[in-house]
This record gives sequence, structure tokens and C-alpha cells, in this order.
Amino acid sequence: MGTICQEVPPLPQDLKVRIQNSCMVFPSKQTERRSMFLSNIDKVLNFDVETVHFFASQEDFPPDIVAERLKRALADALVPYDFFAGRLKLNSETGRLEIDCNGAGAGFVVASSDLELDQIGDLVYPNPAFAQLVHKNKDFLKPGDQPLCVFQLTSFNCGGFAIGISTSHTTVDGISFKIFLDNLAAFAANKPLAVTPSHDRHLLAARSPPRVPFSHPELLNLGNLPVTGPESGVFEASSEHLDFKIFRLTAHNINHLKAEAKANATGAARITGFNVVTALVWRCKALSAGDDPNRSSTMLYAVDIRSRLNPPLPKAYAGNAVLTAYATAKCEELKRGPFGRLVETVSEGAVRMTDEYARSVIDWGELYHGFPNGEVLVSSWWRLGFAEVEYPWGKPRYSCPVVYHRKDIILFFPPDDEAEGGGGVNVLVALPPKEMQKFLKLFHEFLN
Repeated sequence: MGTICQEVPPLPQDLKVRIQNSCMVFPSKQTERRSMFLSNIDKVLNFDVETVHFFASQEDFPPDIVAERLKRALADALVPYDFFAGRLKLNSETGRLEIDCNGAGAGFVVASSDLELDQIGDLVYPNPAFAQLVHKNKDFLKPGDQPLCVFQLTSFNCGGFAIGISTSHTTVDGISFKIFLDNLAAFAANKPLAVTPSHDRHLLAARSPPRVPFSHPELLNLGNLPVTGPESGVFEASSEHLDFKIFRLTAHNINHLKAEAKANATGAARITGFNVVTALVWRCKALSAGDDPNRSSTMLYAVDIRSRLNPPLPKAYAGNAVLTAYATAKCEELKRGPFGRLVETVSEGAVRMTDEYARSVIDWGELYHGFPNGEVLVSSWWRLGFAEVEYPWGKPRYSCPVVYHRKDIILFFPPDDEAEGGGGVNVLVALPPKEMQKFLKLFHEFLN
């Protein structure tokens, strides 16, 4: 089928990055001091998300000019996005985490690398060294001050550059971050807001009293134990050696999977590109961990609930409006069951996410301390569109998250080469060597 499993390419471990300057960027206009309510979805996501956006050299926009334009654009963006200039705090009266929109500012770092952009390797392959292109939020300029948003512009010797952005996940999800980037690009071009963000996070507040009519096997109740964010459950970093591989699926491969699903699916299955690729990687991941036929495997993935609520959330809702859908099956079903039925099981996770189910999840978060729980999490960056943002200096050559050492998260990335007409996807898998051998065998057996 022409599927390419990319081995680890030669990757520089040191990008030779030197920090030139660090400063705070403050809102360009006076903003009102306020406390921002965080929903039960927001407060569970108390960890940082780091993305890197690579740009080719542009004669009219050398990195020093871009740095100045970007800094001014960020200052303008911190007016409608005042929470990015705030700080997390615990409300002593309610015991809830919230954002103190106090205008304390976002971080801004200017750095340089001794390498050229073409020397850092295949941008699609998530090199752990890309972490050097993102400044860590913690204790930015003084001890105890932790900005919720930090930018780092790193210039390369060729004139290309990377913009690394670290944000607290409590502030935005991928969809609202994309809108933020569109607005940032508009300000950089001296244009008005592209989209006016909607800030009312009380739209996702729990009901009073909370009602949880569903069982929610996708959530783990910790009782009195605290939620520790990215080191919890499926998000936990692995201490064992992991092999990393990228599986490049073309539009042709995906159409093959769709045809395979249609051959034995019922009318209830939603045979989409996401659902068939997710079904394939779930099957391979679960069986690579052991094929005890009676073992159950639960797969998780994010669902945007903006249009699923009644009434719907504003499309420009500037917070976290995604919940974890799940699919569960015995290994025997995953191994021998028809592919169409597996795709249907995946699609049922999103179908289940009605207004009442989403509200039940939010109310569950009001009653219990916990987080999403499953054997594998599919995290899709496939169609978020970060690389489609049009800055004055052009669109990114590629955009990606900084990848961490976690074996139970499978990442979907958009490809950077649309030569075959587009529609493909890159799948990043990290597993212990023996499990990776099984995954690889199962993956190619099914596609071929």
C-alpha cells in the first residue's frame, strides 16, 4: 500500500541555542483586574503545552524584525486575551483554581542557534531537542513568578526561525489556541481581531446540584488524592527505553481503510478518516501489549463539545471545550472482530457525547477528584490548522507539539508534504522495543 514507517532519522541532540534576551510583555492597553473562573475541564488540565512553529527565511522579515513585530502583536493580543497576562491562584474561599487577570505579563525570549534550519533534520519527526526552542514557564524572571504564556523566537544561521510557545493548558484548548494564533497574526499585520474571543467560562460550570446519570468508565476517581496533571494515568511519563516511529498514511491508505470498514460495517458506523486510523492504531497498540483474549482495552480521544451542547457554545469560546470520548473492547474482538465493527465502536465514543453526557462529565468533576483513564490516548493535531495561520512573514513551514516520553499516547500530525494530493496523516508511536516490533507487524499485516 506504499505505507512508509520512518525509522529514527539522524537527529541533532543539541540545537546550540543561546538566549539573547528575556523580558516580560504587558498588555498594550489598561485591562480590568478580575478573577477568571475555570471550569472543571480547565482545572484538570493544569500543565503546560509546548508548540514549535518553524518559518523559512524571508528577505523582508529577518528574525530581528519578526521579533519586534511579534512582541508588539503579543502586547496587543494581551488586551482581548487578558488571562494570558495573568497568573493561576487558588481561591481560598471556594478552594477552586482560577486565573488572576492582573496584567503581570507574558514572557518573551529572543534566542539564536548556530545551526541552519535544514540542519536540524526532518521537521515532521518530533525531535526531543525541539524542547530547546521553547522556554519553560517556571520561575521565568524571578522566583515564584510563573507566566501562563511564554514566547521564544529562535533565529537560525540561514535566516529562518522558530517561534516556540508554552501555554498553560488551563487557558486554551487546541481549537481556541488556533483562534488566538489567527488573532496574533492579524495584530502582527496591523489588522483588527480576526475573531472576537468569547470568555464566559461559566457556560461550562457544573449544575447545581450536580447530576451524574452516566457511569463514566473513562474517568478515574482519585478520592482524596490530588490530580497531578500530566504525570497522572495515561499521561504518565515512561522511565523505560522507547522506540519512536512515524507511520505515514497517505490519502490512498486511508481510503483503503475506509473501504475495509465499509465492507463489514453496520449503518451506525461513521466511517471517517479519523475513525478508521484511530481504530487501526488502537488495535495494534492493544495487541502489542499482550493478546490475552479476555483483557479489555479502553482507548480515549478528545471530542470538541462546542456544537454538541444545548444551546451550543460560541465557536470562539476561548477555553477548554473538549472532553474525552472512549471505546472499550476485549482483545479477542480487537484481534478477530470485523474492522467495520471496530470503527463503529470508535465512532460510538463521539456519538455518546451529547449535551446531557457532557454535562454529566462536568458535574462528575464537581463531585470527584480524577482524570481521564484508559490504556491508550489518541491525541490528534491532524486538523487543528496551526500551519495554516497567515503571518506577515508567511505561513509556518511546519508546526508541531514538543513530544514527551510517553508510551500510552499516540499522536496524529498533519503531513508536511502534500505532493500526493493531501489528506494523509502522520502517526507517531513510542513503545518499548518488543512491543514496537509487534505493533509494526500488526500494522503492516492489516494494511497489506
